[in-house]
Amino acid sequence: MAGDALSQDPAELRKRIDTTKAHPARVYDVFLGGKDNYPVDREAAGAALAANPRGYLDVRHNRDFMRRAVTTLAKDEGIRQFLDIGTGLPTAENVHQIAQEIVPDSRVVYVDNDPVVLAHARALLTSGPEGATDYIDADFKSPARILEAAAKTLDFDQPIALCLVAILHFVEDDEAYPVVRELVDALPAGSRLLLSHLTEDLNPANIRAVQETYTKRGFTFVLRSKDEVARFFEQSDLVVDEPGVVPAHHWRFEDGAPVPPAVEPHALAGMDDIEKVRYRDINDVTDADINVYAAMGRKR
Repeated sequence: MAGDALSQDPAELRKRIDTTKAHPARVYDVFLGGKDNYPVDREAAGAALAANPRGYLDVRHNRDFMRRAVTTLAKDEGIRQFLDIGTGLPTAENVHQIAQEIVPDSRVVYVDNDPVVLAHARALLTSGPEGATDYIDADFKSPARILEAAAKTLDFDQPIALCLVAILHFVEDDEAYPVVRELVDALPAGSRLLLSHLTEDLNPANIRAVQETYTKRGFTFVLRSKDEVARFFEQSDLVVDEPGVVPAHHWRFEDGAPVPPAVEPHALAGMDDIEKVRYRDINDVTDADINVYAAMGRKR
């Protein structure tokens, strides 16, 4: 399926790309300093940042949680297989780069349904010679299709880490819970579920202001409570790792986040607020900044 997807006619692929509507993967790319987005995505990101000026910390800490979780699994748990659904656009330190730096024979399957992500998917297929990567062009709501295609690269007799990072808040309850259950049920014992999710538990005024900017643009945007996030683990009887379901900056953040490269003040002065985000040091985070829960669990 990956090969078929990547061999699509570029002209046909372009027809699938709607540059008149913002897309979550591309808005996320804006906040991470990427270039694979459109004016409508930058406008949406700018509106969200205006609504919550420290909101970039949600995006950046979400991404850093993924880095820490994958590092923990590869380094300390011996996990060598990852299924990353809702991958988003390629950026610095994708899952396979993190995992293969620690365990060179790691195998990673990426899944997304945004044609812009598909157009850039070859950047995700840069596996080292000992490991493997693949890309599946599929919707989260098609778990059977995802699992069938992923089995071409991953061994479902060995533990797999299912990565659902900042995707579930774009899915309503009637699909989110059953799909996660079906995906986890297909995994062998010893597999892991790692996820992050936006919430209004922590700083409701900030995140509701952001939610309004996105729902005006047609996004599904479901803010779930701590108990509702925990339900994704409980419904499959997963054992949640310490420290539990916690704000992202409290999930094993003892060593902090990498500090971005320094930039000359005159260069910074010439940037707009969105462009400056990639150069912000996120180690100055406080509890008043974060609206993301993060957690990881193990299948018995």
